[in-house]
Amino acid sequence: MTPVVVRDARKSYGGSGEAVAALAGVSLEVAAGEMVALVGPSGCGKSTLLNLVGCVDLPTSGDVIVDGQVTSALDDDALTVLRRDRVGTIFQFFNLLPALSIADNIGLPLVLRRVPKAQITQRVSDAMAEVGIGDKRDAYPAQISGGQMQRAAIARAIVHGPAIILADEPTGNLDTANGENVLRLLRSLADGGQAILMATHSLEAAAICDRTIHMQDGRIV
Repeated sequence: MTPVVVRDARKSYGGSGEAVAALAGVSLEVAAGEMVALVGPSGCGKSTLLNLVGCVDLPTSGDVIVDGQVTSALDDDALTVLRRDRVGTIFQFFNLLPALSIADNIGLPLVLRRVPKAQITQRVSDAMAEVGIGDKRDAYPAQISGGQMQRAAIARAIVHGPAIILADEPTGNLDTANGENVLRLLRSLADGGQAILMATHSLEAAAICDRTIHMQDGRIV
C-alpha cells in the first residue's frame, strides 16, 4: 500500500467573496521508503498540500488517501485517529512545549494514545537514542541548542511509528551544520522505510531527496 496518494486535489478558501484556489488539481504519490521534496515560492501551495496529507484539512474536491484511507470519507474522530496514529509532523520552529522536559515532549503522541507508562519510557528512550540526544531526557527546550530541539521534534514525530512523516521547512531555523545533520537523519528514516514529504526552500535539502516536485500557483509544474 502506498502511504500517500493525492488525486486531482483542489483546495479553495473564501466564503461569500471570491474563492481563492490554494491548490488547483494536484496529483502525487509518495511510496514507503521514499523522500520527496516540495519546492516553490511562498504561497505556491506547499503548506496547503502538507495540511491535506497531514489530515489537518480536507480537499474541496479530489481525493487524499493517507495510509489507505480516503480522508474526506472520515468523520472528525476518525480523521483525528488517523492523524494521531499514522502521521508524524516536523515543524520549522520545533513546536516543543517549554514547560515539559524533552522526554515528556517526545512522549506526548504516546500519552494521547494512552500507551502504558512503561512502554512510553522505553519508546521515548529508543527514539531519543535514534536521533542522538539520549543524554537530554531531563533537559527542557530552553536548555538545549536549536539543532537538538529539532532532533527532539523528529523524535516526537517518529516515536509512535507513523507511516508518513511530514516536514515543513525542517532546516529553515538551523545553521548549516545542524541543517545537514537533520537532513541526514531524515534520509536515514526514509531508508528505513518511512514515507517522507518535505516542503523546503533549500536546494541542499531537496538534493538529498529521491524526487523534487516543483509547485507554482497551486499546481505541480
